[in-house]
Amino acid sequence: MNPGNRWEFTDDRGHLTVVPNRPARVVTYIQAGATLWDHGLRPLGVFGSHHDGGAPDPAKAGELPLDELRDFGAGSALDLDALLAAEPDLVVAVSYGGGQFYGIDPEAAKRLEERLPVVVLDVGKDRTFEGIRDRFTELARSLDAPGRPAEAELDRAESRLRGAAARPGAPRVLALSAAGPETAYLARPLTWPDLRALGELGVALIEPEEGGGANWRTAGWSEAAALEPDIVLADVRSNAAPPALLRGSAHWRAVEERARIVPWNPEAPCSHLAHARFLDAVAHAVEGTDAL
Repeated sequence: MNPGNRWEFTDDRGHLTVVPNRPARVVTYIQAGATLWDHGLRPLGVFGSHHDGGAPDPAKAGELPLDELRDFGAGSALDLDALLAAEPDLVVAVSYGGGQFYGIDPEAAKRLEERLPVVVLDVGKDRTFEGIRDRFTELARSLDAPGRPAEAELDRAESRLRGAAARPGAPRVLALSAAGPETAYLARPLTWPDLRALGELGVALIEPEEGGGANWRTAGWSEAAALEPDIVLADVRSNAAPPALLRGSAHWRAVEERARIVPWNPEAPCSHLAHARFLDAVAHAVEGTDAL
């Protein structure tokens, strides 16, 4: 047992962080902060990635009250001096493998870890949907989170989706991120923990052709349309092109006319509640294709 209020946590790099008292002033990558919020913890502030621009991405923020939190910037625009001056007692970052901080320049990450306790959790392709969720739950519990994981809601959503996907003539689902009126990034389902989870529940996921990247295949909208998806999971992060920009493409309109479009956030909060909402949204779309 830890003496007094000493706090320790081993992160997904295998690094053990030990501090004299349980952290209460926590700065996080925005996705991590949204996850901890779902557990009842309020971060001191957040930072984003190189994709986020000049303001926090609402898609990644979940239920976070962004107007009440400090924003320390994103990517190369991270205001490291301001973050250090805020005197957090813990920083929570994420990684997509190899222990590399996501969304922070390497030099900034090095300086940050020299000055502050840092925990890094892996949300990349080598982790399962459940495993990522469980690690954030462990962290939240270690920080004495007051909220209880929405386990019942998640169990219900999984059962609902499993039942919907098992019906005859199950719809085919394509996940993508719109690059613009000419091109899209087609997701490779096996490289995304949330998409793999859909497949494990019986959802028929469309695998793009080989070539063009490990996680995505860059393709014209004509290729996306030719795959004839019944449901499209469309990236809603700020770096994805919005639907209004796509309507000049006849091929996008063909996709939109054929398929049900479901918002997809590849950086959604990693909580039971957020995962239940995602599975419910997909289940609703799968159920809705019966009427088409």
